Amino acid sequence: MNPRVVNVKPEKDYTLHLWFTNGEEGIFDVKPYLDYEVFQALKEKKMFRTVRPFIGTIQWANEADLCPDTVYLDSVKI
Repeated sequence: MNPRVVNVKPEKDYTLHLWFTNGEEGIFDVKPYLDYEVFQALKEKKMFRTVRPFIGTIQWANEADLCPDTVYLDSVKI
């Protein structure tokens, strides 16, 4: 099982700064997902900023979320 998200900070460029259970940090780019129907509401900055950690992954106020493995594997570690 891959590490899970413990903290998230939305950035201005539709990326997320993530902290994982193994102590790693990463940047996840949400832009490639914004044209999918479930994520289109995130184009509104106010909605994008509602992101929070949720059961090892991330979730927005409109209940859109991503697979925790995708979030970890596709984030650029820093």
